[in-house]
Amino acid sequence: MSDTGHGHDSPGHHHRDVSGGRERAAVFGVSDGLVSNVSLILGVAGADPAPDFVRLAGLAGLVAGAASMAAGEYISVRAQSELFERELALERVAHRRDPGKEIDELTKIYESRGISPETAREVASDVMRDPEVALATHAREELGMDPGAVGRPVAAASWSFLSFSVGALVPLVPWLITSGGVAVVASITAAAVAALAVGLVLARLTERPPARVALRQLLFAAVPASVTWTIGSIIGVSSGG
Repeated sequence: MSDTGHGHDSPGHHHRDVSGGRERAAVFGVSDGLVSNVSLILGVAGADPAPDFVRLAGLAGLVAGAASMAAGEYISVRAQSELFERELALERVAHRRDPGKEIDELTKIYESRGISPETAREVASDVMRDPEVALATHAREELGMDPGAVGRPVAAASWSFLSFSVGALVPLVPWLITSGGVAVVASITAAAVAALAVGLVLARLTERPPARVALRQLLFAAVPASVTWTIGSIIGVSSGG
């Protein structure tokens, strides 16, 4: 690996495994749960209904959103896994039927990367001696797939459900304790703090400027919440009139 001049590329550095579905589902689940439910809760609260109605809406938003998020994540990761498995099965058949052709394909890939034809052929032939190594190598080099990095649908769906629920619960908790203007202010404050926290976590994971990422996350929560609050207030006033 060439030296790019960045500290994280120094000898001894390591990379996090970001290919699975769990981490992605957790981070985006919390963010989605927070944004969607604070928007829902403030939209309903803006119409000034009975507090129980706001609580019911928040709970419904939490359950429905978490279930939808989990189902979508399961289907997405499952479909990706099945696609990988199909491609690997086709590749396995090709190895059995015409190993010479597979050696030629791997040789050409190595040659395209600057390896001499003789060395490329030798390496490709060595790789093809072990069927499992050959399959994994062809999957990575020819198909751009890593057989060991296929996501787990149930784990991704579970993390998605739990993380969405955590995010959606944040703006709902004040309404389970109090009501009225106090609950509105507490809900907004809790959601803002949570949005900033999610932004800081994302900044640490991606090594981006913390302040910028945190403020961006806060903006993503504040804009839809403001819009739904405004709509709820207009509808509430119209209904009252």
